[in-house]
This record gives sequence, structure tokens and C-alpha cells, in this order.
Amino acid sequence: MRPSFSLGIEEEYQTVDPVTRDLRSHIETEMLAAGKLRLQERVKAEMHTSVVEVGTRVCRNIQEAREDLYDLRRQMIRLAREHKLALVAGATHPFADWRTQEIYPDPRYHQVVKDLQLVARANLIFGLHVHVGIEDPEAAIRIMNSMRYFLPHIMALATNSPFWLGLNTGYKGYRAKVFENFPRTGIPDAFTSYSEFESYVSLLVRTNCIDNAKKIWWDIRPHPFFNTVEVRACDIPLRAEESIAIAALIQATAAYLYKLHEANQDIRHYTRSLIAENKFRAVRYGLDGKLIDFGKQQEVPLRDLIEEYLLMIDAVVDELGSREEIDGIRRILRDGTGADRQLKVFEESKGDLKAVVDYMARETAAGL
Repeated sequence: MRPSFSLGIEEEYQTVDPVTRDLRSHIETEMLAAGKLRLQERVKAEMHTSVVEVGTRVCRNIQEAREDLYDLRRQMIRLAREHKLALVAGATHPFADWRTQEIYPDPRYHQVVKDLQLVARANLIFGLHVHVGIEDPEAAIRIMNSMRYFLPHIMALATNSPFWLGLNTGYKGYRAKVFENFPRTGIPDAFTSYSEFESYVSLLVRTNCIDNAKKIWWDIRPHPFFNTVEVRACDIPLRAEESIAIAALIQATAAYLYKLHEANQDIRHYTRSLIAENKFRAVRYGLDGKLIDFGKQQEVPLRDLIEEYLLMIDAVVDELGSREEIDGIRRILRDGTGADRQLKVFEESKGDLKAVVDYMARETAAGL
């Protein structure tokens, strides 16, 4: 059964006080309640009360996904303004302190905090999750195994978290470093079959490590309920058009790998520990770094690797109808990622992090 390659996109936003520019809980303003009336299941709370998550419907193609995501961002920006808040798309807040943030009053989140303690409380980060419809679980596992190699490339393009607790971290994607304190995160191992993955999950459930497979928070996973491969590795980008470009790249990668598997071919699989070396470089240096080409056993500038990557998937792009959206990847290479642009504002404003937050809020609404 050929996969549908349908798309679902989730974005996590910051709710910010427009005066102090610090994070502010959306609970006291009842923004979420109003959002649920307007957007139903497409908007929901996250663990911290200054985080709000939206999710598109199941979209047949990237154009539908763009329409839905743009609409969600527009509506959330409007909702935030109505409740005297600003909406910001950034994977970390430049100076907010997680210690002052409240936990959303939901038994599920309180259980996570009870289990993970300080690690959960400190996890004040905002991501982009992209689901690609792959209905056959065996195909999903094969595609996940192969796609692991490209996660560092994708993460570098999405980097948008250079600041943490008021400090310039020196990382382009610091969110990944915060999240790796959680258990069951990072690059997964390769699995020989879906039943091997199921055995792993059932062992964890049986031994009270988790109550269900949603508590496996890898950078990529077969979603336990949706018949999708979910890429969870990315920072939320500043602009909606960047989220769409990255979603199009993820969809095209899945389609390309499926085509290879259909022809009994594959890319070479590397160990988790090797891919993790590239992941570190991606979040540390972003587009300006080098990744290791494990085939050649040498470092190659990331920008060169992205050009090779775009050439590789080119054969499926027109089939998916995503040429225009994939071109957005070249715009990211030209203009820099959210992290690059945040750092530029920081430098130009002589270290004014409030100016950075103002810039992020403007970019969140750009192009909508």
C-alpha cells in the first residue's frame, strides 16, 4: 500500500507580555478558553502556562498545510492581542526564567513533573513537529531508520534558539540541549521491524517506565496513534513560511526514501552515535558549520550538503507538487535561520534582548 504522504504540522508558541516582553501565562487571560471555542481541537495547552500549541488538520498536500498553518497563526496572533498578549515563535525565550513559570493544571502534566522533577520544570522550549502519513507500519519503520541520517541537516535549517536565561549560549539551536535531559529523546536506534519496535514499547509499559508510546520523545518516531512518521527534532522557526519549507523537505525525504525502498535500495544506515555527532554540530553551528559525510569520512560545509540533499530529493518534488515550498529552503540558506537573525538584532541593538523579542514577534506575523 503506497503511503498517502499526508501532512500534519504542530507549532508551539510563546505567550509574551507586550510591556515587559517576558513570558506570561495565558491562563489568567483565558486566551486558551477563547481559542478552544474558535479553533476546537486545533489548539491546546502545553505543560507550561506560557506555551500554547496548535495543530493543523490532516492535509493532503503542502498547499493545504500552508493554508491551515497560516490560518492558525493568524488566529492565534489575533487571540493573543485580544487578551493583551503577544504571540512569539521562538524555540527558547531570550531571557525568561523557567523557575517562575507555572505548570498547566492537568493531571497528565503534573504526573510528568512528578516523574521527571526539575528536568520537566526546566523544559521551557517550543518546537515544530511534522507528521507524514505512512499507513503501513513496516514502511514507517524503514523510512524512520533511513531518515535519521538527515535529521541534523533538517535541524540546522530550523535553528531558532540561541538564547537561554538571558545568555547568548553560543548554540544556534539550544532547545535540543535542554530537551536531551528528558529520557527517551534524541536520535533513535534503527529497528529491524515494526514488531521489534512494538516489543520495545511493551517492555517499557510492562516495567512501568511509560504508560504509553507517546512518552517516547525521540527526534523521529512512528506515531503510536496516527499512522504517521513524526519528526520532532526541529525548533519552531520564526516565520510560518519557514515551517512550511521544512515540512515540505521532510515530506519529500519520506517520499524519496519510500521510492528507494520500493526499488529494493536504501541509503547506508549509520549508528545512533555517529548521527549524534552531526546533530551536535547542527545545533551548535547551524548553517555555518560542517557536518561529517560518513561515506567520504570527511567534514563538508553544511550549505554544500543541503545543496546535495535538495538535488537528491528533486525527483519526487514535482510529484508532490511542492517545488515552490522546497524553494523556501534556499531562502533560509540565503537569509539565515531564525537564530542567525536573532543574533544579528542582538548585535545591532548592543545586546538588548527586549529588542530581540520585539523582532521575533514581528517575524511571527510576517507574510501572513
